[in-house]
Parts: sequence; structure tokens; C-alpha cells
Amino acid sequence: MRRALSIFLATAFILGTPAAQAEETKLEEFGTDLERFPYPWKVERMELKVGAESASMAYMDVQPDQPNGQAVVLLHGKNFCGATWEDTARTLLGAGYRVLIPDQLGFCKSSKPASAQYSFAMMADATHRLMEKVGLEKAIILGHSTGGMLGLRFALMYPGAVQRLVLVNPLGLVDRMEEGVPYVPLDKLLAAEKAKGYAEMRQYQLDTYYHGEWKPAYDRWVAMLAGQYATPDNDAAELAQAKTAEMILTQPVSHEFGRLAVPVTLMIGMKDTTVFGKGQAPAEVRAKLKPIPAIAPQAAAAMPSARIVELPDFGHSPQVEAPEVFGAKLLDVLSAPAP
Repeated sequence: MRRALSIFLATAFILGTPAAQAEETKLEEFGTDLERFPYPWKVERMELKVGAESASMAYMDVQPDQPNGQAVVLLHGKNFCGATWEDTARTLLGAGYRVLIPDQLGFCKSSKPASAQYSFAMMADATHRLMEKVGLEKAIILGHSTGGMLGLRFALMYPGAVQRLVLVNPLGLVDRMEEGVPYVPLDKLLAAEKAKGYAEMRQYQLDTYYHGEWKPAYDRWVAMLAGQYATPDNDAAELAQAKTAEMILTQPVSHEFGRLAVPVTLMIGMKDTTVFGKGQAPAEVRAKLKPIPAIAPQAAAAMPSARIVELPDFGHSPQVEAPEVFGAKLLDVLSAPAP
């Protein structure tokens, strides 16, 4: 078993000015499957096969003290994990909801099969199997970012298992390749992932998720991802992340919005600047790409039953940025009639 190691990095973070503030950050190697990163509740596993490889899907299944008879499945984003939902889950539990929180295959505490051809359909199938395993016939599906794109695919594949679909700043509202974002081969995506460290991850999240305003609470989640990448494991985590980046670009769901048979609520942090693929797009294409808040209305209009709930003061991850505000708004959404 690997011993936990600590690496001290002097990193400079540019906080919207030419001056850089150096900080000393303790980076712990948390393991390929985040073996040494604590989760808020007991982590269980569902064994399954991915092609010829054996794999396991990690999840938390948490029961409320006073059940209201409903359940919520929480789907994390690409740079997030099941643990990142802790505040939202506690809010839901307090309101009586059972909460099922998987780590998708290729992410966090779940297996990262090297031979897997990652797809949203594969992840939707695994999530549905997990619901069957724990005895959930139907649930509210709540997806954030890439998890929102997964939620859309899940709802298209398993509409009978979806009570309602809630999407928080989801990817997949448009087809970025159709807009001109070019394909990048997997080897180049892997090289880009391998080049990321704590400083790069933090700067990206500062600029894109949190509109230039950083809070100490966010550091835990950057350290989680960076500590996974820092683990010497033949780049297993980086390869999985490269494959999922390829998946997001090449497996659009936006052309199928008209087939959605479940009510959809889009909760949109209006300060979000996320534009998936902009970093690999040529300048003339990049100039035309719009962030999530700007494309959400057109996406909602293409869905048979959808509405938008705006969160004016927040960015890509309102559940992390302002958990109390987001939690209260979420409970309002779930208590209101479906759109």
C-alpha cells in the first residue's frame, strides 16, 4: 500500500491583477481512487464489468431521519466528486429526501478502467443499475455541469426512472463541434491533463467558476483533484479525465431535447463563464462561443417542458459558492409544481 506523501509547492496565483501572490500549499497524494480523501458518509461499492475489465462504482446512499418518500440522485461534474455535494445533500436530508450520490466510473473513488470507451450512455446505464441495486424505481435526478449532461442522457434513456430533472449550469446545451470546436486527439488531451497541477486547477476555477472571487472553502476541492493527479499511478486518473473530455465534445445531447419526456428545471448561476472547448478552438470560433447563461434560454425552449431559475449573483457552482442560498432555492424548486 502506498504511503501518503506530502509535497510543499510554492505556487503563484494571479488574482485579477499583474501582481502574483505566492502561497505555500500542502498537496497530499490522495490515491488514484481517492482512497485517502475522506467522504462525509459511508462509501459503498457496486461491482460491474466494463468490457473485459472488472470495475466498481463508489456511492453514498444516505437516509433521512424523517423520510418524505422521495429520493434525489446527485450527479457530479467533471472537476467535482460525490463529496462536493455534501452541503446540498445535508439540505435535502433535512427536508426528508433520501440521497444517492454516486462517483461516476472514471472519477473520484470509482474505478478508472484503462480500456474503457467512456460514454454518457455507459454512465447512465451504470447509474440506472445502481438505482436498481439500492431499490430506487424513480427519483429526482439532479446533475451539475458534466453531471447535467449525463442527467439529460439518463432522462432520454430511462424516462420512467425520472420524477423530474434538475440541471445546475449543465454542459451539453449546445453541440460545440457543430459550432466549430475542433476535435483534439486523445494523446493531446492526456498531455494537457498531465500538465495540470494545483496552481493551474485553482486558476481555472477562479476565472471560470467563481468569477474572480476565491473563498478558502474552495481550496479543499482543488486539493482533492490535484492530490489525485499527484499520485504515481501511470496517469490512470489523467487518462480517465482525458477520455471524458473527449466524450463531452463528441457525444452531444442537444439535438435530442425534443424527445425529453420529463419536466426539466435549469438552475443557472448567471456569472458562469464556462464555455467547454474554448481552449482548443481557433480564435475566430472562440469569439462566437457563448457561456452557459447565454445559451440556456434557447436550450430550454427546445425542451417540451422546461423552465429556468436564475441565480444572479453566482457562477458555475452555486452549490459550492453559496450552499445555503442554493439549498433554499433548490427546496423551493422541488416543492413547486413541475414545469
